[in-house]
Amino acid sequence: MSMIITILNGPNLNFLGKREPEIYGTETLKDIEQFCKECATRLGVRIHFYQSNYEGQLVEWIQEAIGVSAGLIINPAAYSHTSVAILDALKMFTGTKVEVHLSHIYHREAFRHHSYTSAAVDAVIAGCGGDGYWLALEYIVKRFNRNK
Repeated sequence: MSMIITILNGPNLNFLGKREPEIYGTETLKDIEQFCKECATRLGVRIHFYQSNYEGQLVEWIQEAIGVSAGLIINPAAYSHTSVAILDALKMFTGTKVEVHLSHIYHREAFRHHSYTSAAVDAVIAGCGGDGYWLALEYIVKRFNRNK
């Protein structure tokens, strides 16, 4: 049985490709999901890929990943700046966690410079567009293999 990595995407990411392409690019979330599936196959892992606009749903998926997934990638989107609930759920997940942001959050509005959720993850990748997911997958797999 291969390693499972859960990938969670927060609010408005279902509108990637249409929403502010000058910031987020023209890739859709489906494009990113397909790219992640291809990367996962090359790395010999499986992914569970989800998106929700609802904070509680993201919390539930984090909880469901406990004991199932070796790693978790989360793009909490706007919830990174507001959600203590997601922060607390991430603290419960003991596998490797990576927060991904498509845009460079430190080159944007000041309120985006602080991420509550990043306090509970092992790494943060920002400003790499969809490639950030690939980098996160690689990091989780390498860290898992190193800690075997």
